[in-house]
Amino acid sequence: MSLAIRNLAKRYGDVAVFSNVSLEVASGEFVAIVGESGVGKSTLLNCMAGLDTWDEGSVVLDGQDLGLLSDDQRALLRRRQVGFVFQAFHVLPHLDVAQNVALPLMLLGQPDEGRVERMLQAVGLEGLGTRLPQQLSGGQLQRVAIARALIHRPVLLLADEPTGNLDPRTAAKVLDVLIAQTRESGASLVLVTHSEAAAARADRVLLLTSEGIYPKNR
Repeated sequence: MSLAIRNLAKRYGDVAVFSNVSLEVASGEFVAIVGESGVGKSTLLNCMAGLDTWDEGSVVLDGQDLGLLSDDQRALLRRRQVGFVFQAFHVLPHLDVAQNVALPLMLLGQPDEGRVERMLQAVGLEGLGTRLPQQLSGGQLQRVAIARALIHRPVLLLADEPTGNLDPRTAAKVLDVLIAQTRESGASLVLVTHSEAAAARADRVLLLTSEGIYPKNR
């Protein structure tokens, strides 16, 4: 897996969110992106996934320039190669835990109950597959989101403040699961966070500003 971003710029009308953003993420690397609120960290993550558009520059994932793909082609690439963990979980309330985790496999036409069970066990949710989301704690919901993001074995995992809604102890446990499962699958991980403790776990920390992105001194 390789992710290469070159001179990326994003604007809303005449207002620049960020500009001159260039970075590379190597296969299996864990990169944390930090920065002030409103600087566009989540927007940058969405650009990496092809969920958002940009005004200048390029995003190339595994040799494919996302800017040259149609919306349908981007969606198919995400479905196959990208996992996304949101701060707000975004689990589907009418599906049970196992069904939520299995959703990416169903979309790919590759249902695999055994893989779902193994993933639930790996993230500490063994025996909870038939529960509905409203029956789970915040930490458990985030584990569901992590399991769902990894179940189809993506090459790139993008995590947007995945511990932001959790208390410190639960956040640390969830981060342990996220890192362990990403390492085990060999996926690259890009984490956007305000948490210094979370960023400290990364192989590399980058500071996003409105004028670019730079290595952050720890």
